[in-house]
Amino acid sequence: MALQDPIPPGAIDPVSLAQALIRCPSVTPADEGALDVLARALEGIGFSCQRLRFEEDGTPPVDNLYARIGTAGPVFCYAGHTDVVPVGDAAAWSIDPFAAEIHDGVLYGRGAVDMKSSIASFAAAAQAYIAEASTLPGSIVLLITGDEEGPAINGTKKMLDWMAARGETIDACVVGEPTNPTKLGEMVKIGRRGSLTGRLTVHGAQGHVAYPHLADNPIHRLVRMLAPLSKTYIDEGSDYFQPSSVQVTTVDVGNPATNVVPAQARATFNIRFNDLWTSTKLEAWLRQIFDEGLGSDGGSYELKCSISGESFLTEPGWFSDLLQDAVEKVTGLRPELSTTGGTSDARFIRAVCPVAEFGLVGQTMHKVDERVAVEDIRKLADIFKTVLTAFFARTGTGR
Repeated sequence: MALQDPIPPGAIDPVSLAQALIRCPSVTPADEGALDVLARALEGIGFSCQRLRFEEDGTPPVDNLYARIGTAGPVFCYAGHTDVVPVGDAAAWSIDPFAAEIHDGVLYGRGAVDMKSSIASFAAAAQAYIAEASTLPGSIVLLITGDEEGPAINGTKKMLDWMAARGETIDACVVGEPTNPTKLGEMVKIGRRGSLTGRLTVHGAQGHVAYPHLADNPIHRLVRMLAPLSKTYIDEGSDYFQPSSVQVTTVDVGNPATNVVPAQARATFNIRFNDLWTSTKLEAWLRQIFDEGLGSDGGSYELKCSISGESFLTEPGWFSDLLQDAVEKVTGLRPELSTTGGTSDARFIRAVCPVAEFGLVGQTMHKVDERVAVEDIRKLADIFKTVLTAFFARTGTGR
């Protein structure tokens, strides 16, 4: 793509754009103008932007942004989200969580780390790369959703389906989630564990506690069934993944009386699983355990499993090398390749192209006084520009 009107360097300041995004209180699923702020910045440097609204029964409609510059391949994609989690107790913050104030070189605000500053850094990086290029040897795409912190139903997954229906492809993608434990440059995520939530209901028979032979206590049975899950870890991990972990998150009976055996007992648990498992294999294992725990003394149970994502791994190779080289060039640190943490929208993108995650330091994400060093925002923009330069250089025509 020939660039007829070169964009002057500095057209997008990543810190100023991050502040403008933070000042939009876009708590999932609200947008509050965040996508408009980003679209104006991107359109100003030549991107074509489309708002995509998706909805589904039982879920709120969500606005998303698809931005693209270029028409040919290869296609580099940046994926991120402008939605944020609630602030919690606003009085506990030392500043207004949506004021985006800078104090002593630190930017405060909900979304500063997760992940509006990252989005702003990539926009600035794209501008800087385009400003230096006489031609754009491919395309740059941004997939920005407003549904990452929520149910993730009307966001990235549907945007990818929309792209596929148009015949559009992606060759590599960086998701800008905060990946670094303590300092910028420590970690690149090349995969994530899967997540299964199980809801177990055990049935019994209500009765008087003084006449246990006339009742059937489901709590006793539930305790037996859950016992094998109390080990916390259900395997020893694999080459790139830590052990799969189990946490029982709630046990509910709803029985206000001390002299009544209840008719039902319920428990909810979550399993974060590595690549030794699939959700199908895991559910079969759970049913085997629960069948054994149920025993032969009557009663029954129901198990409902919901999967937010399977485990996945982008095998170390050219893309992870490219990211590590770019991070090291800017920060002096060679980042570790990791699969730790929760889930992200990379779980959807991995079906389309090689995907990895890199962003800011995550120590304050979702916390009171979420904040990021201004210097880190600028360094992240430099890293993303270095990534773009290296990616397009692989075609032999990039600069």
